Amino acid sequence: MSTTMRAASARPLDARAATIVVILCASWGLNQVAIKIAIAEIPPLTQAAIRSIGALAIIALWARLRGIALFARDGTLRAGLLAGVLFGLEFVFIYRGIVWTTASRAVVFLYTTPFFVALGARWLGERLTALQWGGLALSFAGVAVAIGVPQPAVDLRVIAGDAMLIVAGAIWALTTLVIKGSRLATISPEKSMAYQLAVSIPILAVGALLLGESFTAPPSTAALAWLAYQTIWVVGLTYAVWFAMIRHYSASRLSSFTFLTPLFGVAAGHIILGDVISWPFAAAAALVVAGLVLVNRPR
Repeated sequence: MSTTMRAASARPLDARAATIVVILCASWGLNQVAIKIAIAEIPPLTQAAIRSIGALAIIALWARLRGIALFARDGTLRAGLLAGVLFGLEFVFIYRGIVWTTASRAVVFLYTTPFFVALGARWLGERLTALQWGGLALSFAGVAVAIGVPQPAVDLRVIAGDAMLIVAGAIWALTTLVIKGSRLATISPEKSMAYQLAVSIPILAVGALLLGESFTAPPSTAALAWLAYQTIWVVGLTYAVWFAMIRHYSASRLSSFTFLTPLFGVAAGHIILGDVISWPFAAAAALVVAGLVLVNRPR
């Protein structure tokens, strides 16, 4: 990418962009509940593979209706394949890591992503000030308070699961940077997303096969409805919007907003699953918002 293009795509978020990202984070927070409900009847990697297949069909149909050429030669194949492999591996590490660690620890370690993005974005011409780095740290502290970490008495198995979630967070960040720093930033978000979905399908399918996943009974209507939410709304729409925004806004500042996702997830768990929200949640929300304000302050 040229210096001019990098500068244009590193601009801070305006009110409209911030609103869209908050909606995305709310959707992703609810997605954690959707996975949790459906996973009892639809195994995790199998669920992810089905989700990718369905979302790819939706994006292919949408691209056809809009006249977007998904197979045109534009020099993005290599970067697209790399983004797809990263996308698939990210979910393999997430789902396998959750087997070994607790869900609360998993979500905290996964959301180390903004730190990796902020670090890697230095090579794309983006620089965070000391105050903005402090904002990232403040938001991460808020997530930790909301989820209730650190937790005592962890063994090597739990630590291994934590490490896998950190790897998943790093892979997520790397995917973001690959898209922003390659020719994928110049193509439609539909094609960029199609690369990731198409390549991730065999990775997830092989992972499900190797882990011996199988159905014990036909999924219920409720489980299928939650899977449809993941497929149509989360992967089919919100991911495409996210990667479209990466092309136009600061990657590090966009990623800082993802700290809101686990908070929305905790709230969704309370409303839908009846999980108890204690007083630290309010303090955590204040920390996250304060951190976001610092990260997105004009220079």
